[in-house]
Amino acid sequence: MNVPVLRDKKILVTGGSGFLGGPLVRILVERGARPENIMIPEHSRYDLRRADACAEVVSGRDTVIHLAANAGGIGWNRKHPGALFYDNIAMGIHMMEESRKAGVKKFVQMGTVCAYPFQPPRIPFREDDLWEGYPEPTNASYGIAKKAMLVMGQAYREEFGFNAIYLLPVNLYGPNDHFFDPEKSHVIPALIRRFVDAREAGEAEVIVWGSGSFQGVPVSREFLYVDDAAEAIVLAAERYDGPDPVNIGAGREIPIDDLVNLIREMTGYRGKVAHDASRPDGQPRRLLDTSRARERFGFVARTPLEEGLRKTIDWYEQARRAGKR
Repeated sequence: MNVPVLRDKKILVTGGSGFLGGPLVRILVERGARPENIMIPEHSRYDLRRADACAEVVSGRDTVIHLAANAGGIGWNRKHPGALFYDNIAMGIHMMEESRKAGVKKFVQMGTVCAYPFQPPRIPFREDDLWEGYPEPTNASYGIAKKAMLVMGQAYREEFGFNAIYLLPVNLYGPNDHFFDPEKSHVIPALIRRFVDAREAGEAEVIVWGSGSFQGVPVSREFLYVDDAAEAIVLAAERYDGPDPVNIGAGREIPIDDLVNLIREMTGYRGKVAHDASRPDGQPRRLLDTSRARERFGFVARTPLEEGLRKTIDWYEQARRAGKR
């Protein structure tokens, strides 16, 4: 009889009640972790930018999955570059150091696709290209803070034998995303909200950010459904113990204009769409090489974009009717 890898692990999940954390905790339990062994630190009680708070939550844990982050869309990034850098690097440094001191056996650090160069040397992005240039400017403070944690994890592995792994998720989407906080919304929740709200209000036009192209080439993005991302993290926690960063993605991209039209159609909005070219487009393309995740711990994304969008739109429609804000 095979004993589930996670059954007896005492697991800490920072950010465990959030957009990604909720599905991740559910999958941990589905794969054998005992609910009573999973700790989710309350944001209101523990300031994870402080070493003493981190020391308290990691005490007695043998696995730490660090999801907690200050993150948002382009507007949030442009408005709060200092807070994004400080909050994310402070949380990462203290969580990893206190975990090392507490004898944690496995530390899962979340990186970000924003760590990649503005224009990497090849498409799709390969993990070995992380250091081939500076990140896209609106994402730089967040991306560099997160990328520093890759260096810290590798340094701790070399000096202390600390088992820190580093995962690089692409843009995530799904239920419970930042629909009701426009400043922090990423592209998919922002578009769904605009189209649904405009449909209900009978508005004739929806304005979307950016021109939709960069130097004559369509701006594109890769998107990963949140449940798939959670599954990838759990698989890595179970099966991966290496020093190399690993991309987590779907391995498929879509031009932003095509995404806009798809969400417009799926939400039933019949008005016009206009671009606000004064707003930034962000990185010209995002597409990850996901072969390392498949080879190292067997992850392959399973949710087609249209299926994930339907689930996400349905969730927002229901939340909106329920008066959630």
